[in-house]
Amino acid sequence: MKSKKLFTVLLIAVLSLCMLTACTNNSEPAAQTEPIDLYVAAAASLTDVMTEISENYKAVAPNVNVIFTFDASGKLQTQIEEGAPADVFVSAAKKQMNALNEKGLVVADSIKNLLVNKIVLIAPAGAQTELTSFEDLAADKVSMVAIGDPASVPVGQYAEEVFTSLGIWDQVQAKANLGSDVRTVLSWVEAGEVECGVVYATDAATTAGVTVICEAPAGSHKQITYPAAVVTASQQQEAAQAFIDYLFSESAVASFEAAGFTMYTEEK
Repeated sequence: MKSKKLFTVLLIAVLSLCMLTACTNNSEPAAQTEPIDLYVAAAASLTDVMTEISENYKAVAPNVNVIFTFDASGKLQTQIEEGAPADVFVSAAKKQMNALNEKGLVVADSIKNLLVNKIVLIAPAGAQTELTSFEDLAADKVSMVAIGDPASVPVGQYAEEVFTSLGIWDQVQAKANLGSDVRTVLSWVEAGEVECGVVYATDAATTAGVTVICEAPAGSHKQITYPAAVVTASQQQEAAQAFIDYLFSESAVASFEAAGFTMYTEEK
C-alpha cells in the first residue's frame, strides 16, 4: 500500500516537472525570436558599408530587421523633424545632429561620434584633365563642377568651406552643379556629365569610374565627423542603442576601415 502511494506521489511530481519544462521551453523562444523592425536613417555615404554591417548584425541579433533610409543628412534631419519613422540617426556632420538635439528629437546621452572621413576632388576615370588641385577649379579651363547642395548636403557644406578658405567660392559657385546627395555627385562624375566633383574619399573608393585628383588642403574645412544617436520618438530605444553599440564592435570597425573610414578619436 505504501509503495503504491509512493509511486503515485512520484508520478505526480514527474508530470508536474514535465509540464513546467514544457511551459518554459515554449515561452523562451517566443521572447527571443520576436521580430523587431529597426529604422535607421543614415547618410548616403554610408550606403555600402552600413548594408554590409547590417548583414553581419543578423548573427548577433537575428530577430532585428534593420530598415535603412539613405539620403543627405539635411534631408534626413527634416524627415525626423516631420515625424518620419526612425529609431537611429547617423549623420555625415555634427550640424544636423546638433540641430535635432537642440529640439529634443534625439536622446542626448546616446549621441556618439563614430567616424571620420576626407574630402577629395575627383574626375572621370580616363579623362584628359589638367586639374591638380582644388584651386584649379577657379580657372576658365573648368566649366562645370559637381558638389553637394550646401543647403542640405554635408559634403557640399564641407566643399563650400574648402573653396571659401581658398578664396574662390564665388567662382566655383557660378559653375557648380548641385547634387541632392554625395552619391548623385559621384554618379555625375562617373558618367562624365561634369568635368570634376567633390566627394568623400570613401565614396570615390567605391568605383573604378573616377580618379582622385587630390585631397582638400589641410585645415581648409572642419573635421568630417559622423555622429550616431537614438531618435527620441523611437519605440525601440533599447534595440536602437544596441545597434549603435554594435557599430563600435570589432566586426563593424573592420568593415568601416575596409571601406576607408577612420574611427573617431578626437577633434583634429
